[in-house]
Amino acid sequence: MLAANDFWRKGYTLSTLSRTNQPDILEFLNYLALERNMSEHTVRNYGVDLAQFHAHLVDNGMVADFPEKVSHHQIRSFMAEFGEKGASRQTVARKIAALRSFYKYLNRNGRVDSNPARVVHTPKLEKKIPTFLTISMMERLLATPEGGTFIGSRDKAILELIYSAGLRSFELVGLDHDDIDLERRVLRLRGKGMKERINPVGRYAMTALEEYLHFKTTHHDRARFDPNAVFLNFRGQRLTTRSVRRMLSHYAALAGLPTDVSPHTLRHSFATHLLQRGADLRVVQELLGHENISTTQIYTHITAADMQRIYSASHPRAEQQMSDNVTTPEPVPVPVAAPFDPAASITPRFQVVKHKTA
Repeated sequence: MLAANDFWRKGYTLSTLSRTNQPDILEFLNYLALERNMSEHTVRNYGVDLAQFHAHLVDNGMVADFPEKVSHHQIRSFMAEFGEKGASRQTVARKIAALRSFYKYLNRNGRVDSNPARVVHTPKLEKKIPTFLTISMMERLLATPEGGTFIGSRDKAILELIYSAGLRSFELVGLDHDDIDLERRVLRLRGKGMKERINPVGRYAMTALEEYLHFKTTHHDRARFDPNAVFLNFRGQRLTTRSVRRMLSHYAALAGLPTDVSPHTLRHSFATHLLQRGADLRVVQELLGHENISTTQIYTHITAADMQRIYSASHPRAEQQMSDNVTTPEPVPVPVAAPFDPAASITPRFQVVKHKTA
């Protein structure tokens, strides 16, 4: 089983695994948390999905088949049950993904002969354009935490880092002091599947981080707080992803923004603002830690909409298409995009100070 200190190390809580006592499921969830480095949200949802499938087999007198003799017919029956309850396509697709991943794990470890979930059809999903904040909204949010205290400086550093480096919440809470290079102003991040990447950090974020680290060393008794973790709660324990989300909702409300703003909203904003200012898609893919470029391409839909708006407002021939409109939009200045350099200033928030080499 997963030790409590390992869960704090990854930003999880032990309640993540408390939804079921089925040993095969618990073993799989441990694998997701420790080896795949999945987020608390994903581990919790997969645990719920698998526990519900196990309960479905119990209710229908088929639990003796679990997990070795489960067929695709039983999985389809489970999906049909949730379809009748009005579950969304996204929910059904996630449950299928959970079962596919679970049986792939069992098959790879010689526990089952095949993966019955592979032949179950996944409902077609609409690609949702990620929600993001405008630059002015981001500036309002980032200006909300007040420095001068341990909590205030910590929260400001968290918001600045997520936006400056495009961090996932579990990457943020998993940061250790050894992952920070203050001289080079870069972070070593462990993403999904423990895949490591190095991201530059803007000068605003690094300044906020240095201020927080100063308060951290004076606020906590060194004998009592986690010596490795960068971000701690007031008790000296590693901060959790849930705490980060709750903290962000608090500051979003203070800034007059929707309270459903999440750490991923800031990550979406990071990617969108870079692309809007001419960053290369491949570079953004590397900064986000996406394995496939198709995952990053969702952000191009946002910038494509901007280009259409600018074209419609600015091109002389486009005016003919808008002749039926009552008012004509004012021309929108088109920013000239310079070649992207991660160490250059795209916006002040992303600016990285270059150090001279001997």
